[in-house]
Amino acid sequence: MKTEALQLVAEWDKTFPKSEQVNHKKITFINRYGITLAADLYMPREAKGKLPALAVCGPFGAVKEQCSGLYAQTMAERGYLTIAFDPSFTGESGGMPRYMASPDINTEDFMAAVDYLSVQDNVDADKIGIIGICGWGGMAINAAALDTRVKATVVSTMYDMTRVNAKGYFDAEDSEEARFRTKQKLNAIRTEEYKTGEYSRAGGCVPLPVPEEAPFFVKDYSAYYKGRCYHERSLNSNDGWNVLGCQSFMNQPILKYSNEIRSAVLIMHGDKAHSYYFGRDAYEAMIKGNPYTANKEFLSIPGAVHTDLYDNLDVIPFEHLQRFFEENGVG
Repeated sequence: MKTEALQLVAEWDKTFPKSEQVNHKKITFINRYGITLAADLYMPREAKGKLPALAVCGPFGAVKEQCSGLYAQTMAERGYLTIAFDPSFTGESGGMPRYMASPDINTEDFMAAVDYLSVQDNVDADKIGIIGICGWGGMAINAAALDTRVKATVVSTMYDMTRVNAKGYFDAEDSEEARFRTKQKLNAIRTEEYKTGEYSRAGGCVPLPVPEEAPFFVKDYSAYYKGRCYHERSLNSNDGWNVLGCQSFMNQPILKYSNEIRSAVLIMHGDKAHSYYFGRDAYEAMIKGNPYTANKEFLSIPGAVHTDLYDNLDVIPFEHLQRFFEENGVG
């Protein structure tokens, strides 16, 4: 299949320091929709033979130069070959129009990453795991429900993007009337944008300084995306998603068969995160009626807020992640 030509940045442009313990290079792979994805590959410098491998993605609206790259590099320091990739339509990856999301295509992005890892000469194809962060946590669970090649999945500070789009934050807009109003608004925008041929952006995080009266989680996001981990290609750091980018999430649930996942899944969440209910409820739904619960775990991290699990190395339990992967055949 023909690979789309991408313009990849050669120099180190991550929001975290480069580790001297790993080798790094840019790679590309293609998904089953013909979209070429860009990724950073990290590998232990002294690596020999076939390695266990991990594919990492997220958060929702971030790029691989932010949180997912930090996870990938850190796990490479612990002996894994890892890739952190930009999802379709975002970052350095291909796909038009830009800044769109899809429960189907973005699940496929994870599976395409597993395709890539499975055929590398220095990867043990029987020892592949995935890590999904924030909105890509839900996508990772969805991929685990489809892809039997995935031996273990870690979900960090997750969002269920289908739930939040259909019901609003904390399910505050969970009614037919509220959904109808949202659909009316979005479809009016569709008509106007079709007329003009121009797509509008929804806006990223609130610029700094955030108004004092704003909710804590709004300040939390802005401090990360607009402050300490700003990146020029990050949607959340700049003008956000396409206004219509998440419309399809309103009636396409991604976690319907999560309780049929046989492979290992760890869902971890800070207990002070506004998003805690997503991880808690996803875990409960995953184990309900599932005969394969011995390898499922919910890790509640005391005192941690949502973005603590983005880049706070004093909070992210990498040792626990490594042990979980090793105990479940990825190590």
